[in-house]
Amino acid sequence: MFRKSFENVRKKCPLIHNITNYVTVNDCANIVIACGASPIMADDKDEVADITTLCAGLNINIGTLNSRTIASMLIAGKRANELNHPVVLDPVGAGASKLRTETAMRLLEEVKFTVIRGNISEIKTLASGSGTTKGVDADVADRVTEECLDDVIALAKGFAEKTGAVIVITGAVDIVADSKTAYCIQNGHSIMASITGSGCQLSAMTAAFVTANPERPLEAAAAAVAAMGLAGETAHARLSDLDGNSTYRNYIIDAIYNMTPEILEKGAKYEVR
Repeated sequence: MFRKSFENVRKKCPLIHNITNYVTVNDCANIVIACGASPIMADDKDEVADITTLCAGLNINIGTLNSRTIASMLIAGKRANELNHPVVLDPVGAGASKLRTETAMRLLEEVKFTVIRGNISEIKTLASGSGTTKGVDADVADRVTEECLDDVIALAKGFAEKTGAVIVITGAVDIVADSKTAYCIQNGHSIMASITGSGCQLSAMTAAFVTANPERPLEAAAAAVAAMGLAGETAHARLSDLDGNSTYRNYIIDAIYNMTPEILEKGAKYEVR
């Protein structure tokens, strides 16, 4: 199942418009290339409608939010909706400030999203309209564990039904759900939390996967999440005693570049609920 989703990315090489944050923009561009798609990074309001029209999918990331790019996100999102292009939202830090929370909620009101990807605190904030995060990280009280997994799945399915989007909640266990079905994905490594941008990269790559598989957004998003987690495992296995988080970041991109649909299909660890 995941194999076909990955094959379509490599076969179609979709052009993905990314309005993303300046901390991770280069890594996002590189992982989109590594998975077989092609990135454009453009965020000026006077060109985003044209760029979105040119591209096949859109990724919106509010990581380094400012008033200039808020307008660009809304313009691009509405244009993508007009063209029936897939749109991914990464509500980085929603709940950490009034601006972030209000902007994320406004985006949800005015743009239809194919996928919404965040940590548990960010998704809880959007689902309830308020919440708290630890900066751009999940609040420690919101950690996803086996004990609360059923509740998190219910949250994801309920929010998916409300928004019509596939909901991706990333953590120690990754949840990818629509209103009826949830994938619980166990790939990944704890050291992934030591680098900035792994979530941003995943959102960019998810946009590529759902754009290449427009009829199967749930499976495509799950495939992207499994691929990122598997890349984290592969990258960790390459580390020497002299390597650190910077090398690890690069190894993740390398692992996606060298991953094949067959490797993904064999290495993905998940259950369906």
